[in-house]
Amino acid sequence: MTSLVGLCRAHSSLDRSDIDHLHRLTAEWAFLADLCFSDLLLHVQSDDGRWMIVDQVRPATNQTMYPIDFVGIWASQADALMNEAASTGEIVEGDITLNVPVTGTEETVARAVAIPVRREGKLIAVLTKEWVLRAGRSLGELERGYALIFDQFTHMIGTGTFPFSGRAADSSAAPRVGDGVMMLDNEAAVTYVSPNANSALHRVGIQANPVGMRLAELGFHDGPARQAFERREPVVEEFEQGADVTLLARCVPLMRGVGDDAEVVGGLLLVRDVTELRKRDRLLLSKDATIREIHHRVKNNLQTISSLLRLQSRRLESDEAKAAVAESVRRIRTIALVHESLSREPGDDIAFIEIVRPLLRLAEEGLQSPDRPVRFSVSGSGGRIPANAASPLSVVMTELLQNAVDHGFPEGSGGGDVAVVLDHQGDELALGVIDNGQGVERGFDLATQNGLGLSIVRTLVTTELNGTIDMRPATAADLDAVGLGDGTTHGRGTVVELSVTTAD
Repeated sequence: MTSLVGLCRAHSSLDRSDIDHLHRLTAEWAFLADLCFSDLLLHVQSDDGRWMIVDQVRPATNQTMYPIDFVGIWASQADALMNEAASTGEIVEGDITLNVPVTGTEETVARAVAIPVRREGKLIAVLTKEWVLRAGRSLGELERGYALIFDQFTHMIGTGTFPFSGRAADSSAAPRVGDGVMMLDNEAAVTYVSPNANSALHRVGIQANPVGMRLAELGFHDGPARQAFERREPVVEEFEQGADVTLLARCVPLMRGVGDDAEVVGGLLLVRDVTELRKRDRLLLSKDATIREIHHRVKNNLQTISSLLRLQSRRLESDEAKAAVAESVRRIRTIALVHESLSREPGDDIAFIEIVRPLLRLAEEGLQSPDRPVRFSVSGSGGRIPANAASPLSVVMTELLQNAVDHGFPEGSGGGDVAVVLDHQGDELALGVIDNGQGVERGFDLATQNGLGLSIVRTLVTTELNGTIDMRPATAADLDAVGLGDGTTHGRGTVVELSVTTAD
């Protein structure tokens, strides 16, 4: 097991609260790696004094030293530094000899800092920052600024005030260091601003030098900073800055002291411009709403057509004509039902069961009669299907249900049962319609049938749905499998098996 929790339980005596503390640390530490431009490794000590690497994070602001994953490996490179840090309780820095050369070089000597990790005064782990010194290169202004910020967090890790014990804000979608960094004092005045953060300020119309000025004085929304300072935990907030700029900000308070006596001495404010992202989100929402409105209007139009056809049917005298109009109305209502379902569903696909259930209710209303009661049931879900497959599939299902009732249970037959079985595997949807009616003759061939309903089914399945269909007499096993076998139906009943591709 290579999870942090599993490794801690297997190789240390840490309790649940200690492990939770380390879990919160690793949930937050991506920005720490970015601030120090270095790889960070988290170690816990076993009962025999060895150090187990339980987690690792690489910087997004610099090339990693370690392309391989060290999680679950016993540490050996920085043992001496970690032992000293654990025994003294102090941050220890020194050289380490690498087991493998640094990526892209032959360098086997690196620099490391061992940082004690405490919770409630107890040492529970050691965090190491590991990097390679570049000969002849001095730190730039940005790196020096980030290093000072990182040092403050190492102090907080050593005193147990970071990570925060309260409910910390979700950092998964929060701004990163590369998006823009501002350092604040305890009055929310800017003490440092990174170039990317400065650019973000310029985009919202703030041209003045922000250093030394409070956020409110700059005209910049200070809500995240005020809340973070008051609540003593990170705060993420999205807000409109100016007329047409949307910013996402995350403020992490900087603490000095131990436990409840710790005071807020400043904050780290990460800022990201998400204007274009939100514009795209709004466009997608607008598109989705438009599509659903179209489905709703199509449904209303189809219902109007159905009403007109029913009015026309009342004026007909021919029973054959009335039956033909009734079948047309049923098909139109089926398509309208699909559009109604699509108008309620976001996205480009729909759960097939949400169409099947109302189709069965429609069949119960229109196909059975007092002297021909037919019970319908469904099993399985059918998964989700693309919107463009929903209408032909629904028409096919309606025709199969009507065929099962009309041919399996003639008027005066006493009725029976129709079971619908759905199964969705990958991109394949299997649909079965099984009844315990009169059945079909042996040797029945669907391809030779000329009825309108079966012709519609055959055409839709083979051309629009790229599928296959088979109709055959039911066996006792078929009926038993769907709960329709009662010992008296041998040689009766029909099975329709349909398989279609649901991939777009």
